[in-house]
Amino acid sequence: MKFNIYGRFQLDIRRENDYWVVYTLGEGKRVKASDVFIPNHLQETQIPVFLDDLFHELSGPGDRIEVVP
Repeated sequence: MKFNIYGRFQLDIRRENDYWVVYTLGEGKRVKASDVFIPNHLQETQIPVFLDDLFHELSGPGDRIEVVP
């Protein structure tokens, strides 16, 4: 799953060996984001709300976290 975080950066979140692994996307590369932790018990549908709670300080009026197809 890829997410656009308020138009500031993108994250790619994948389930690997029963853990959520987070990657930062940018300019043709993907780097593991060691500073972002997604709890393993979260369901896929809960992740956008969790990301909004985690990064809400970066948002401005009308900003949203969007799933990137």
